[in-house]
Amino acid sequence: MPMRNNAVLVTGASSKIAQAVIKKLLLLNVSKVYAVSRGFSAAENQWLTSEQRIECLVCDYSEEDIGEVIHTIRAGSFPLTQVYICHGVLHTKNQSKNVNNQSAIEVNPEKRLEDIDVDAMMQVFKANTLTPALWLKHLPSVVKHDKPCVVTVFSARVGSISDNQLGGWYSYRASKAALNMLVKTAAVEYSRRAKNVKLIAFHPGTTDTPLSKPFQANVKPGKLFNAEFVAEQLLTIVANLPIDQQAQFLDWQGKTVHW
Repeated sequence: MPMRNNAVLVTGASSKIAQAVIKKLLLLNVSKVYAVSRGFSAAENQWLTSEQRIECLVCDYSEEDIGEVIHTIRAGSFPLTQVYICHGVLHTKNQSKNVNNQSAIEVNPEKRLEDIDVDAMMQVFKANTLTPALWLKHLPSVVKHDKPCVVTVFSARVGSISDNQLGGWYSYRASKAALNMLVKTAAVEYSRRAKNVKLIAFHPGTTDTPLSKPFQANVKPGKLFNAEFVAEQLLTIVANLPIDQQAQFLDWQGKTVHW
C-alpha cells in the first residue's frame, strides 16, 4: 500500500493510548508521525526509533518548546492531517514527579470541598487545560492547508457540566470542563482561519492505564477497555468525521456527549 503523503502529530506520546494510536497509524501507512513527549523510556525509544516514519521530539510543554515542535513540523515535507493531543492527569499516586518534571504536591481527586488544594488544582489545570490550550494556539500555522485535518483533544465525560450528577473530583472535572470550552471556542476561530480543520473533544471511556488504575475496581464488567481498542475506535471516528467547522464532544462509540 502506498504512503498517504500526510503527517500526524501525537502529543503526550508516552501514554498508553497515544502509543496504541501511533501503532495503528503506522498500519495505515501514514508518511510521518511526530511523537512528542517530555521524555521516552528505553523501551519506548527502542520501538519508536526502529520505525523510520516516526520522529521523536522531546518537549517540556513550555510555550517555547511547543514553538520549536511547530517549527520542526513546518519544515517537514508532509501536511498535518491528524493531531492527537493526549494530555491528562487525575492523580499522582505512585509518581515521584509531577507533569512539570518537578517535585510534586500529591494530587488526588477530591471527594469533598474541604479536599481542594490550590497548588494541586493548578497542577491539574496545567496538564489538562493549559497545555492543550498552547497546542491549539500554535497549531494554525501547520494545519491550514488544502487537505482536511482533524484535531482530537482528549477530554473526559466527567468534564460535561450537564452530565454531572455525582459531584466530587473538583479539579479534574473543572479542568476538563474548561478544556471543552477551549475546544468549542477555538473551533469558532479555526472556522475563520483554517476551514479545513475539525476540532473534537474525545472521551475514551475508562481505559486500562495508570490514570484509571486506582479506580478500576468500581468499573462495570465490560466497561474497562484496553488502549488498542480505544485507538481503533478513535481512528475509525476520525476517518468518518465531516469537516464542518463545528466542534464536537464525542465518546469512544462516536456518540455525542453533552457539553
